[in-house]
This record gives sequence, structure tokens and C-alpha cells, in this order.
Amino acid sequence: MSGIGPVEPGEGTRAQDASPPPRPRREALARLYGRHRGAALATLLAVAVLAGGGHLYATRPRPAPPPTPPHPTQVTLIRYLKPQANSRGTASRSFAFDVEMIVESDLPVTVTRISQPYAGLSVVSSPRTPFRTKAGSPRKITITMQVAECGKVPRNVGLPFLDVTLRNTRAIQAHSFILGPRYARDLSRGLEVACSNDFG
Repeated sequence: MSGIGPVEPGEGTRAQDASPPPRPRREALARLYGRHRGAALATLLAVAVLAGGGHLYATRPRPAPPPTPPHPTQVTLIRYLKPQANSRGTASRSFAFDVEMIVESDLPVTVTRISQPYAGLSVVSSPRTPFRTKAGSPRKITITMQVAECGKVPRNVGLPFLDVTLRNTRAIQAHSFILGPRYARDLSRGLEVACSNDFG
């Protein structure tokens, strides 16, 4: 016998160990899954349905927001109708005329104030302010002017207007409505009659 022993394997030449035996934990999980397979599948199905429903709800088409309502001055018209004959009970320095208000919108408009620019005149409306006008229904308004001081009213008005404050669900706005030449003529005539002694 020589003194040479068994051949040792060289570096990197060692044989791989055989695969380890199956772990007991995997077997336990497999048994647990086997016993509760129906419940696990039902839970997975419920989670999938909820996730799909949540996704559909989150990505559903949303209705367009309702359009912004218009400003009240954009949808309100006031036009002059005619002067009113003075009755016996009317004060000597007052006169009246009729106007018509039309609202061209689905929303009602409330008239909160009616005035005019001349310091010597006061204005009362019938119906009294505030009052509401429905959409699409013309509303007749009688305007009575009372001359308080003839020195503060013009002798001949050129382009008179009514200042009207309007309100709807969007805004409150003051607007000056020019009522045209017939209104200017009738207003001048009413002032002339009311202040005939002072205009002399």
C-alpha cells in the first residue's frame, strides 16, 4: 500500500446534495386549503366582485352639472304701456303710468326696488315692492310718481329711465331701464301738469 489516500474532490467539484425533504409547513397549508377550499373561493369571488363594482362606480359617467342660472338683468324686460288717467282721489301733484315686466327664464325674478333719478320725484309701485314675477308670465306694474319739489325736476326730460333692483337665485342687480320716447313724452307732460304754476 502506498501512502496515498482517497482522492479528495477539487474546488467547485463537490456533488450537490439531494433536494431537501418536503417541509411540513407546506403540507399543513395544503391540508388547510383542502379543508376550507369552498370558503376561500367564495371569499376570493366576493373580493373580486367588490373590486370590480368599486372600479365601475369610480369610473361611471357623471352627469353634467346644471347650467349656471343667468343674471336677473339678462332675462328681464320692462316696456312702457300707457299713462293712466288721473282719478278724483289722486293728489294734484301725482300721475301714474303702466309698464309691463317680462321674465325670459325658467327662474322667477323678484323686484326689490323701483326708483327714478330725479330728486324732486318719489315713486310708488303697484304691486308694492318686493314682488315676484314668474317666468313667461307678463306682469303689469303701475308706477305712481309724486312731485315733491318742482324746482328739482326737469322741465323737459330727454331720455328718462327707471332704476329697478332685481333678484334671482344667482344675484341681486340694479339696472336702469330706458322706456323710450313715448314714456319721455308722457313723463314730461305729467311733470308739466303737476308743476304748471311753478314752470310758468
